[in-house]
Amino acid sequence: TDDNFATIVTAVKEGRGIFDNIRKAVHFLLSCNLGEILTVFGAMMLWRESPLMPMQLLWINLVTDGLPALALGMEPVEPDIMEQKPKPKEEGMFAHGLGVRIVLQGFMFGILTLIGFQAGEQVTGTLVGGQTMAFMVLALSQVVQAFNMRSVHSLFQIGFFENHKLNWAALLSIVLVAVVLFTPLRIAFGLVILPGKLYLLALGLILTPLVVMEISKALGLLKHQK
Repeated sequence: TDDNFATIVTAVKEGRGIFDNIRKAVHFLLSCNLGEILTVFGAMMLWRESPLMPMQLLWINLVTDGLPALALGMEPVEPDIMEQKPKPKEEGMFAHGLGVRIVLQGFMFGILTLIGFQAGEQVTGTLVGGQTMAFMVLALSQVVQAFNMRSVHSLFQIGFFENHKLNWAALLSIVLVAVVLFTPLRIAFGLVILPGKLYLLALGLILTPLVVMEISKALGLLKHQK
């Protein structure tokens, strides 16, 4: 609506930011859901046991997938976004190895959750103990992954809590997961209270995606085309 060239620059920057945020949300949702599929498939193939009940999977999809994904869609535009090359019209959503990263990260979630499931079952001697560990690891590691998705740059460089909407979404997700883990509501979800050492193991597994993604960023495996 004006003849100011700076308006065009601002519009291009905003458009690139919107496209980037769509990719981030899609990346997050597909990698997390693939992790859930691989978790159930892997446990059924290895032990003929289901690591997660339908209600637990539904809670994960509603709480730790949906809320952070919406917040990722409102991530502030990255400062270096105008240094990227223009995207060809024929370039698809999964260009530049995005599809491969989704699959690899899905396997990461699956492996971490299966480790938690097996450890919980062995320590408690019950299937429900293993399912509780699997639920906790899968749900909360996805919250951690939402922060990893914010940028191809290190979180130590851009700051962990700059996206305030994601902060609130993550906090709400953690609280809602804790409600079904540590209140009587856990009975309806088929969960139990675990020994203290399992919570420490779960914390290590939950934070593993942060370590893996930070190493990947440091090695330049995740970067924009400039």
